[in-house]
Parts: sequence; structure tokens; C-alpha cells
Amino acid sequence: MKDTIHNNLQQVRQASRKLCTLSDDAIKNILNGLADRIPGKSQAILEANKNDLDRMNPDDPKYDRLLLNPSRLEAIANDIRNVAALPSPIGRILEKRTLPNSLQLKKTTVPLGVIGIIYESRPNVTFDVFSLCLKSGNATVLKGGSDAMYSNIAIVELIHDVLEKHDINPDTLYLLPAEREAAEIMLNAVGYIDVIIPRGSQQLIDFARKKSTVPVIETGAGIVHTYFDKSGDPQMAKEIVFNAKTRRPSVCNALDTFIIHRERLDDLAFITEPLAEKKVIIFADGDAYPALLGRYPSELLQKAEATHFGTEFLSLKMSVKTVDDLDEAVDHINRYSSMHSEAVIASDPAVTEEFLKRVDAAVVYANTSTAFTDGAQFGLGAEIGISTQKLHARGPMALQELTSYKWVIEGEGQIRP
Repeated sequence: MKDTIHNNLQQVRQASRKLCTLSDDAIKNILNGLADRIPGKSQAILEANKNDLDRMNPDDPKYDRLLLNPSRLEAIANDIRNVAALPSPIGRILEKRTLPNSLQLKKTTVPLGVIGIIYESRPNVTFDVFSLCLKSGNATVLKGGSDAMYSNIAIVELIHDVLEKHDINPDTLYLLPAEREAAEIMLNAVGYIDVIIPRGSQQLIDFARKKSTVPVIETGAGIVHTYFDKSGDPQMAKEIVFNAKTRRPSVCNALDTFIIHRERLDDLAFITEPLAEKKVIIFADGDAYPALLGRYPSELLQKAEATHFGTEFLSLKMSVKTVDDLDEAVDHINRYSSMHSEAVIASDPAVTEEFLKRVDAAVVYANTSTAFTDGAQFGLGAEIGISTQKLHARGPMALQELTSYKWVIEGEGQIRP
């Protein structure tokens, strides 16, 4: 398998070197052509997706991530069109100056080259990644999970067909076999792949970071908190918590732990009341549990254990932590956070200012839902992942984050003394 994959990766590398010759208009045509083809191929894609869904327990938190339907395919097509319409991130002049010896210096954006994505049960990622990588002049190597194998194959077949119809080498996009062995080959494909971006669980991210000899940008895992300060508006909190927890509980920006100021425990039952409609299980700490007992359905209320904090639930489950003040809330978040998305609900501007300054996360919010951590919501067209590290990129990774830069020097015969 290793030799076959390396041969294919070499073809991807060669294809990547020709992408820099494509005009932005040509890339727009390809992406719009792909978006236009999705409705006509929806039946084939949905049939392949059903084959994947039939192999998964519907109670598995990954089931919703795996699911495709007509409305989701329509949204994917719109996202691709949005990416196509964005300005090209390539060839931007970041810096320009003339040296005393008359040398002309320019610092310009360039593609990263070949980007490898390893991800789990989210076939929409296949579309998102391809569109963002092509728009930024990068070739793409994908390693999807076996859970989404049939869906990914159907999607890649469609993309290859569109590329060929536009006279573009289909090796621009390569889908690796679903076997685990292929992932380890990918992670060690130095010289073939320029950067690896894992998308998925903390387990997947840890696996990529530990096994890879190719540089890795960590994305994905979100252990998300929202702190309700003693100055917070309970009606606002009620709506924000419901949205952040239940909109799509299987995604990385969904709320995991609600932190409440001790002086506002009387509002806890009011804030969490709508969660019962969605059958959200609450793991309440020693102070929050009595505040909910008899006021939240008993079958959905449990006493919190240590493991319920610092857990990404990816399901209709949530823990509640009681704190004495902002300092304790921030300490709890900084201890358990994956540095993804964190929020505060407060009317006191001094509290929000201090929270936003002290909490170490890629995205911090005041008085709004963490569900907005999304490349499309940020006006970036789509995203390749949410980076939770600090080098190169942080937060939603879109077109700008898929570029590097090079220095271009022009002279008239100057030599260095």
C-alpha cells in the first residue's frame, strides 16, 4: 500500500505545481460548475450516504455529522458559490519597499502547496476542503474515516468529473483508502505533503500530532463553556444556552459546560427550562443540583462527577458548574478549555472586558452564542477547520490561512559588497 500511495502523492505534488498557472476566473468557473452539478448528482450522493448511515447506530453522536440530505447539499452548494465569489488570497502584496541600494522587495502570498486533511464522519468536509484549497491554489489529499467511505467516494467522483471537464488534472484532489494504515502513511509523507490538518475528535487530533512527521495544524475539538455572571440577563442566558447546546449538539462549537455565579442559582431552573424539551441531560455540581431538583425533569438530572468537566459531549448532555466570582470562572475555563470557543453573559462591561482579555481561546464571546464559531458565519465563505493552536492560524481557517508567502526581489545588477 505504501508504494502505491507514495506514487499517487507524487502525482498530487506534480499537479499542485500547475495550479499556480490557473487564473482566479478559471477557479471560479470550476467551483461554480461543481455547485451547479450537485443537484443533479444528489441522488447518487444520498444513496452512498445512506449506505454509510446504515452502518452506524443512530444514537451515535457522529450520526448527525455523517448525515446528508437535500437541504444540507443545497447549503453545501451555496457555500461553494460563496467561496468562488471571494477575492483570491494568492498574489496579495503584504509588504513592499525599496532598499538603499535600489533593490525592490515584495512580500507576496503563495499557496502552501499540498494540504492533507484527516477527518472523521463529516462528508461535507470533502466539499469544503476542496473548494477552499482550490481557491487558494493548493492541491488536496483527503483521509476520511471509514464511517463516511461511500459518501466520500461519491463526492470525490463528482469533483474529479468536474475537474476533467475543465481540463484540470484530477490528481489535484486525492482521496486515500479508508484503512487506518493509509493514515499513518499520510502522516509521514514528508516531501509529498506540506501540512496536515486533522478535523475531528481530540483522540484523532492527538493521534495526528503524535504520529505525524509532517507539520500539523490542530483543529476541531471544542470543550466549550458559557459563564453567566451575577450581572447577566436571565432571559438572554435562556436563549443563548438553548441555542448553543441544542442547535447542533454534535458540532465542535456546541456548549458543554454552563458556569453560573452562585448568586444567580435561583435563575438556573428558568435558564435551563427549554433544554428539557430537547431532553438534554444535565450533570449538575453540588450547588446546582439542589437548585434544579424538582424544577428540572428528574430523569434528565444527574449529579456531576469529575469526568463531566473537560468533556466534549457532542450530544444532548451538559454539565453545570457553580462559581463564586469571575476569577473562579476564568480559572475553571482555562483549566478545562480546549481553547476553541468560550462565552460570558454579563451586563457589567468591566466583567465582559476582563473575561474577553483573560480567557485564552481562539474565539471569545460576550452576550451571544458560541454557535457562531464558523467560517461561513464569519464571512469567510467556509472553513477548513477551527484552529485551536497559536502558530500560523487561529480560529476558523479559511482562504487566508491556507497561504504562506515568499519574498520577491528585483534588481538592476546590484551585487553585495
